[in-house]
Amino acid sequence: MKFLAEFIMRGRMSAMMVASTLALISLILPPVSIVSSATVALVTLRRGAYEGLYVLISSSVAAALLGFLVLGGYQFALLYGLVLWIPIWVISIVLREGRHLSLAVEIAVLLGAAAVLLFYGVQEDPARLWESVLVQIAKPMMDANPDVPVENVQQSLSTFARFMTGIIAAGAVYGMLFGLFLGRWWQATLYNPGGFRQEFLALRTHPRLAIGSVLIVLAAWWTSGVLSEAAWNVSILFFVLYTFIGSAVLHNLLARTKISHFLVPMMYVTLLLIPHVMLPVAVLGLLDTWLNLRNKFLVIEPK
Repeated sequence: MKFLAEFIMRGRMSAMMVASTLALISLILPPVSIVSSATVALVTLRRGAYEGLYVLISSSVAAALLGFLVLGGYQFALLYGLVLWIPIWVISIVLREGRHLSLAVEIAVLLGAAAVLLFYGVQEDPARLWESVLVQIAKPMMDANPDVPVENVQQSLSTFARFMTGIIAAGAVYGMLFGLFLGRWWQATLYNPGGFRQEFLALRTHPRLAIGSVLIVLAAWWTSGVLSEAAWNVSILFFVLYTFIGSAVLHNLLARTKISHFLVPMMYVTLLLIPHVMLPVAVLGLLDTWLNLRNKFLVIEPK
């Protein structure tokens, strides 16, 4: 994808073209939104906040015009672009000025947690809201399978609805961070080969944040009602944080093996295909805050 990064960095028009076009394509193919976000991230990381903001605004206008021509209305495309690009622009500034990938990741997760708490502050009963949405989505499937007990389906939807706020926020944070990582990787590929790898493998978090994460999980266990529900949803955001850190720890540990060229890619494929594996990886990332596992092993660069 180096050719795409080179095309983006040719000028404002190139960056605007890529960001706006891919944003609309992502309405059909959601993963494409990561590449669109990475475009804004790359420009911001390399040329600064002002240039990134210029591309963001120009791309939003371009997306609105494309939306008007393709969808028949500009409002949705404009709002979608702003929601997609403003958060990545903010954390790209954090990374550019702070020069620490860990800080940018923490800020992204904290923004997600703040969004969850804000939603619980303005919405009286988020679980009931999501349950009504899920019921509407599941209704065609329930009608097509009348043999399935309705009570069991409703109970499952009710349970799932309690965590929907955190799940949606986590999905948004994952997308934002993948966009940031892709933008940073592009920047390293063009101007500092190998730089992103070093940054990612050094990814870790502050002990105070780890203690706060544990306290939130304990609050979710020990409390009840809306407070417990909100705490569980915020915990999902910290799960995102420690999944990335745990992945960096595992990458470090596997990189010292003789078959690292096989084990490291297999680790990431496993994380993508088997989501249940993320839980022990997140626990490993949390423990690394105090055990500093990476410094206990010598990482040998694969040849």
